[in-house]
Amino acid sequence: MITVTAPLWLWTSAQGSWHFVTIPADQAVEVKPQAMAEPRRGFGSVRVVARIGEVEWRTSIFPQKSGAYILPVKADVRAQAGIAAGDEVRFTFEVA
Repeated sequence: MITVTAPLWLWTSAQGSWHFVTIPADQAVEVKPQAMAEPRRGFGSVRVVARIGEVEWRTSIFPQKSGAYILPVKADVRAQAGIAAGDEVRFTFEVA
C-alpha cells in the first residue's frame, strides 16, 4: 500500500471538469513493476483500490510524462470525504 499527501486539483476542458491528486514520480516508482505485469489498458492506466479517510473505491491511475501518476477523485468520493479543490489530501492506494 502506498500513502501520499498531495493537493486536490481541478482540471477543466470544454468537455467538463475533473478533480485529481498527483502521485509523485518518486512514489510512482513502486507502481511501475506491478503495472508492467498487467496487460496494457487505455491511456496506460493501472487499476487500483484507493482510500481517502473512510472512503474506499476502485478506480484507475494514469501515467504522466514526468513519471508521476494522477488519481481521479469523483464527486461522490469528494462529498463523502468532505474535500474540495485546493485541499491537501492524504490518500492510500494499492494496485488491484
